Amino acid sequence: MGFYDRVILPRLLDLAMRNRRLDRYRQRAIAVARGVVLEIGVGSGLNLALYGPAVERVCAIDPAPELLRRARPRIGDALVPVSLVRASGEHLPFADAIFDTAVITWTLCSIANPVVALIQVRRVLKPGGCLVFVEHGLSPEPGVARWQHGLTPGWRRIGGGCHLDRRIDDLIRAAGFRLDAVETGYMKGPKPWTFMYEGRANR
Repeated sequence: MGFYDRVILPRLLDLAMRNRRLDRYRQRAIAVARGVVLEIGVGSGLNLALYGPAVERVCAIDPAPELLRRARPRIGDALVPVSLVRASGEHLPFADAIFDTAVITWTLCSIANPVVALIQVRRVLKPGGCLVFVEHGLSPEPGVARWQHGLTPGWRRIGGGCHLDRRIDDLIRAAGFRLDAVETGYMKGPKPWTFMYEGRANR
């Protein structure tokens, strides 16, 4: 791992994810969480302070040690017990059927094998468990989608593997989840980066 990926990129990601326009998406997603929660891609820990009394505890994973280091101080802002684990979504180090809720916010864009990761998430959720997600992805507008396809190869190299052109609802269905609700639309900003998918799916 080079200097950019190890030092600069984590700082850029933390800065980008502190965009205030993301707050309402973040708050709506975390409000759905219940019981024992698995957060995939905790990043620098910006979700941790939002978990409420309906949550028993949170196990939050990320493959990047620098991001976990940045998340650690934010455990003190959490109202519930939080454990941080270095792990990738494709290889979850947990037993089957132990989590009530899985939370994924702006993470599926950068996982190398998102369907494999989602299958792993489904494995560790209890029967009837809920996946809550907020992601950016492929726009239904052909012109915007063309830009997304064209920009993604270069953007992946500077954005930690981030893809602009993934159909998030299709990925979730491909992993065997049943989508209960999904809303889509643009957040304010450049369209190739701001088409959002948010919703819930059941195991």
